[in-house]
Amino acid sequence: MAAQGVVVLLLLIAAVSAVPASLDPIISKLDPEGLRYGYLRDDEGTPHLVDSWIKASDLREMARYNPDTDNEYHLYTRSNPLVSQPIVQGNTNLLAASNFDPAKRTIILIHGFLGNILSGFNTVLVPAFLLAGDVNVIVVDWGAGAHFGFNGIASGRSVGRFISWLNQASGANVNNYHILGYSVGAHQAGIVGRSLLGQASYITGMDPADRWISSQALKSDDAVYTEVIHTNIGNIGVEEPCGDVDFYPNGGVNMPGCATAVCDHYRSYFYMGESLATGGFIGTQCASLEEAKAGTCNLEGRLKMGGLQPKTGSTGIYHVRTNAAPPFSQD
Repeated sequence: MAAQGVVVLLLLIAAVSAVPASLDPIISKLDPEGLRYGYLRDDEGTPHLVDSWIKASDLREMARYNPDTDNEYHLYTRSNPLVSQPIVQGNTNLLAASNFDPAKRTIILIHGFLGNILSGFNTVLVPAFLLAGDVNVIVVDWGAGAHFGFNGIASGRSVGRFISWLNQASGANVNNYHILGYSVGAHQAGIVGRSLLGQASYITGMDPADRWISSQALKSDDAVYTEVIHTNIGNIGVEEPCGDVDFYPNGGVNMPGCATAVCDHYRSYFYMGESLATGGFIGTQCASLEEAKAGTCNLEGRLKMGGLQPKTGSTGIYHVRTNAAPPFSQD
C-alpha cells in the first residue's frame, strides 16, 4: 500500500510538472476552514507570507525534501557538551560508537520555521538540559525542509520513525523521552508524539505557532503529559489551550522587558531553560482562559512551569508572573 502511495505521488508530480507555471493549479487545501494566507516568523523573527493551499509548484518543491534522509540528528551529552555526535538512522555501528546511553532520559529538541541546529532555541536549551541532568540531548535539524511549514508534518512522522529505530537498536524505552518543540516545531513535537502512540512521557510546546494546520496541531493526548508555554498569544502564538497544562506567563503576551512580538515569542524557551536551572516559575491555577489573560487567577492550585520531569496527572490553566530580565522567575 505504501509503495502504491509513492507511485501515485510520483505520477501526480509528473502530471503537475507538465502544467504551465502561470496556471499553478491548487492541489490541496490543508486548512480549508481557515484563512488562506498568513505570516509565519522564522527562528530569527523575520515574517514570511505563507499560503495554506498547496499548489503544483509547492508539490514539486516539497517532493525534493525527504526527511528520512535529509533530517540530521545531533547528540549532545555531558561527555560531549559542545561538539555533537551524529546519529544516522540505520547505522548501528555509528550509534554504538556514540555516547548515547539508553538507560538515561532522552531529550528531543525540534526547532521552528526556517530554523536549524544553530537556532537560539537549541543554543539555549542544549546547555540548560545538560546542566540540569545527566541526559541524552538530540537536536533534530530539519532545516532542509523547514522552508515549508507543511514539511513539518512529514518531518514529525520521520522523527517518530527515527525514535522507534533508536529504541529498537539501543534498548531505550519510549516512556523515557521528553520531546520539545518551538513555534512550528511545537506542533511537530505533537506529530512525533502521535507517531509514538502517545507513549512518550513528556512533551513541551513553546509558544506553538498560531499559523498552522488545525488538524495537525499539538494536542493534550500526544504524550502521557503535555505542557504548553504561551508567550505571544493572538499574534505569533496560538491563544487557545492545547495541552494537559497550559501556562500563560504575564497573561500570554507582552512579556516584561520585551518591546516586540518576536521577543515575546523567544521568551518561551528562555523561561523553559531557566526552569531547568532553578525550578522556579510557580503558576497559579485559573478558572478560565480569560482569567489567565487578565492575571486575575485565584484558585488554590499551584504548579511549577517547565522543569526536567513531567507533572503527570496535572491538568488546567495557570498564570505566571515574570521579571523583565534574568532571573525571569519571581519564585
